[in-house]
Amino acid sequence: MPSLSRSVSKPIDQAKSRPPVGWATLIMAATVGLSAAIVLAWFAGEARITKIFAQLQVLQNQPPMWLEVPMVAGQYLVAPTVVLLLLAFAITRISPRPRPWSRCIVISILLVLVARYLAWRCLSTLNLASPLEGTFSLLLLAVELFGLTVSIIQLLLLLRVRDRRSQADTLVQDVLEGYYQPWVDVFVPTYDEPAFILRRTVIGCQAMDYPRKTIYLLDDTRRPEIQALAADLGCQYLTRPDNHHAKAGNLNHALTLTRGELIASFDADFVPTRNFLCRTVGFFQNRAVGLVQTPQSFYNPDPIARNLGLEGVLTPDEEVFYRQIQPMRDGSGSVVCAGTSFVVRRSALEDSGGFVTESLSEDYFTAIRIAARGNEVIYLDEQLSAGLATENISAHITQRLRWARGTLQAFFIDSNPLTIPGLTPLQRLGHLEGLMNQLGSIPRLVLLLMPLAYSFLNVVPIQANTREVLYFFLPYYLVQLTVFAWLNHYSRSALISDIYSVVLVFPLAATVVQALVRPFSKGFDVTPKGTSNQTFQFNWRLSLPLIVLFGLTAVSLWRNLGLCLMTGWGSEGYDLQSKGLALGWMWSAYNLAMIAIALLILLDVPRPDPHVWLDLRRVVKLSPRLFSAAGDGPMPANNPVPKTWWGITTQMSEAGVEVALTQRPSPEHPLSVGMAVDLEIAEEAIALEGIVTAINDKDDFPHLRVQFGPMASATYRALVTTLFCRPGQWKRWNSPGELRSLGLLLRVLFWPRWAQSHNPKAVPVAKG
Repeated sequence: MPSLSRSVSKPIDQAKSRPPVGWATLIMAATVGLSAAIVLAWFAGEARITKIFAQLQVLQNQPPMWLEVPMVAGQYLVAPTVVLLLLAFAITRISPRPRPWSRCIVISILLVLVARYLAWRCLSTLNLASPLEGTFSLLLLAVELFGLTVSIIQLLLLLRVRDRRSQADTLVQDVLEGYYQPWVDVFVPTYDEPAFILRRTVIGCQAMDYPRKTIYLLDDTRRPEIQALAADLGCQYLTRPDNHHAKAGNLNHALTLTRGELIASFDADFVPTRNFLCRTVGFFQNRAVGLVQTPQSFYNPDPIARNLGLEGVLTPDEEVFYRQIQPMRDGSGSVVCAGTSFVVRRSALEDSGGFVTESLSEDYFTAIRIAARGNEVIYLDEQLSAGLATENISAHITQRLRWARGTLQAFFIDSNPLTIPGLTPLQRLGHLEGLMNQLGSIPRLVLLLMPLAYSFLNVVPIQANTREVLYFFLPYYLVQLTVFAWLNHYSRSALISDIYSVVLVFPLAATVVQALVRPFSKGFDVTPKGTSNQTFQFNWRLSLPLIVLFGLTAVSLWRNLGLCLMTGWGSEGYDLQSKGLALGWMWSAYNLAMIAIALLILLDVPRPDPHVWLDLRRVVKLSPRLFSAAGDGPMPANNPVPKTWWGITTQMSEAGVEVALTQRPSPEHPLSVGMAVDLEIAEEAIALEGIVTAINDKDDFPHLRVQFGPMASATYRALVTTLFCRPGQWKRWNSPGELRSLGLLLRVLFWPRWAQSHNPKAVPVAKG
């Protein structure tokens, strides 16, 4: 076995010798500097620059004949749009899920429409009449080119989507029958997470149906209570004298002290299902496989869905990545390691130098190094674990900023997927798409600010009349909107995606700039877990830029609308091509609505219960306990003989249960708040004690809320296994389509969550 202490030291040495400014910073600075020099020369009236742009403006005013709109009635201009929409709609109905043939047809249509739109934008719509207008027009074009480039790369990569679930069905038999069962070390790294979260994770790891495994709790805060927890649960406890290199250093330290052939890693809040190892280990029979990544699922709603009151309606924030991007990247060999819920071959990990310590995203670059050494990094799209989504909007944004900063550090380290030796061009293309996505907040910010130029600077960045928009833009936009959710397996609508991007746009744009200028100026920020809040909390720090932009956009909206009315909107004298006010007004209106909803998202709703409540249907038997609820002695002698009630659980957590009784209690055998009860979950044979805390006469029969009392370790273990470890329990659902998304957003806008009646209990997201 290679000496890990020697192999892991290499990234550390490289980090020490890393130059303060990388080639990415130099390229960015040179590009910005050159652009600024050209613009300044244009504003200063430099003859050659002015002449070049004047000639370009002439070409814009005289586009090629094939870019001219046919001289037909307006209704015929929308005919291509209608035909393409019907074709796209028919394909998505004939093939409800993308298949190779249907995906190929749809992608081909989109690529043709993108090329047509790009030709029109570049050769016919630029406004270079003056330096000011030309600067904004070219900036907008550059932003669009960036976004369309990312889209084109994605479309090309989507032609090679991989689905390995049928392969797992075959390989699992060798594991279950004992033909292939290598020893697996299971790592659970922790830094300051509450003990109750760690307890459920360790219990879930121990419950995995795989005999040859050892569970290691890697405590980077050296807490005596966590050491005691490990001893109580019967797992191994590892710690180290310092926190050098954060999570990566913690994992590398554990590597030197363990010897399993495979290593499975779970974040402190992620609980695997019992079949996790059985479904993943079989892939390692192929010696070329170095790492198997599975998707992240969540047993609580993310803060965006919760703050909008759309839990169980909006899919989790990461769903697009795990439903569309990871299968797409599997086809190109550029799967991203997500830092949790993965299995890696020890020899491949050691050969690549251990977990990468150069970056905040140790998981991402570790997978790149493993792939660069000739190993396969693959993706199994099965929900085999679940964890806690961030519990408030501040934590959500902190987590995303860390991911962005860590990913963009690629430009400054040796593990850069664009330059590291050993990757194929197709693998580099897959990683390029990911890096460009992390830069996308800058173009999104430009699109939010651009409508202000119409009203405050009298700038028209796009020269286009209504006929041209109908003929060149509308077909691409509507077809893309029609197939957007279909291509991402209904994980997100385009409108909802835009909302998510607006919430993050200002902090993420600032982080991108900082990461490209000073990539290593900030350390590892741990995402807080296991928190609660009792009241509505508005995040003023994050909302201030959006509030300012909201005010400016509102002024721009009314000013543009007033100018439209003053110039006779829709009259013969109204020149849309020279004014562009209608486009600016509609653009401002759209942005105003998006910003308003983003501000609503920044208002965290109360979440007083830190426990997660799950939808779970189980038959239960309840009976009164033979002592008073206060626990101060036996019940009175004249109390009726206890009766047994039967019911069905509607929601469960580690702290309590909600039960719908199947019969109404009689006057002789009443139920009351404060009554102590014995409760048995029939299918699981779990006996619990509790106290009735609420009774609600819903429907035809009472619904009870029972708070569990102290329970034995074996009982708690059985309860956690029932709640979190059942194979196949984490279900996906489809995001609402574009029209329904529009309706939901309008409802949120005019009837926000704070105006609705508040349910203090977290809305469940998992089905049992």
